Amino acid sequence: MSTATMTPEASNTPSTVGGGTAAVARRPERAVPDPIPFGRILGVELRKMFDTRSGFWLMASIVITSAVATVLTVLLSDRDELTFDSFAASVGSPMSIILPIIGVLAITSEWSQRTSLTTFTLVPSRGRVIGAKLVNVLVIGAVSMLIALGVGAVGNLATAAITGNDAVWDIPAWTFAQIVLANELGMIFGFTLGLLFRSSPAGIVGYFVWALVLPGISEALASAQDWWADNAAWFDVNQTRFLLFDSKLTDTEWVQLAVTSGIWVVLPFLIGLRLVMRSEVK
Repeated sequence: MSTATMTPEASNTPSTVGGGTAAVARRPERAVPDPIPFGRILGVELRKMFDTRSGFWLMASIVITSAVATVLTVLLSDRDELTFDSFAASVGSPMSIILPIIGVLAITSEWSQRTSLTTFTLVPSRGRVIGAKLVNVLVIGAVSMLIALGVGAVGNLATAAITGNDAVWDIPAWTFAQIVLANELGMIFGFTLGLLFRSSPAGIVGYFVWALVLPGISEALASAQDWWADNAAWFDVNQTRFLLFDSKLTDTEWVQLAVTSGIWVVLPFLIGLRLVMRSEVK
């Protein structure tokens, strides 16, 4: 009995085994598809934020609330005292509520709408999907603030036309940049809560506790404890973040903002990202 040794190069040629002849076909190599371009993932994730009724109206509410706030400011305020800063403050209030909710829903919608399995099957690299969502959230935040600024500018010009006074443009570029940064921090924290809880109600409630309840607790501690009153700015992110809306930060305050942002935003973000990367998708 003769035996022939088959090498990989000869795997598609006849071989003799036990005096017989058998043809062994080489398995065809499968072409490895190119990874999906990150720009395409960005576009898909951006469209997913608009293509539901709730998502569409949440985005539309940015323009609607800006217009309503501007009209109410013109109707209810002393028109002779109105300046561009007055309109920016009135428009900024609803923005500080809507934008973080957008950050929460950007993540939690994958689980609430049960699309996470499809998303992470089509793009197995979860980090690319999360990165695309984060970029879209930050871009939407910046564009929303530009829209709000434009609506406020229209209100300021309309007020000047009604009263016959000159329009007062009293918001320097650095003030607007700080306002954008403050709102972006709120959006990132909402995004972080979405990563941690992956539940829309829990994320939204968590944001309001962070933004509305914790500052009150911090003030109560400051009134009762001198140590907290002197050092709260190193632990309470909202205490320094709120300064971004109406005052120019000192060097020390910028450092305090960086430290508190690391504690309240960066560290929870990394924890939430790890949970999403390791969680079972159903």
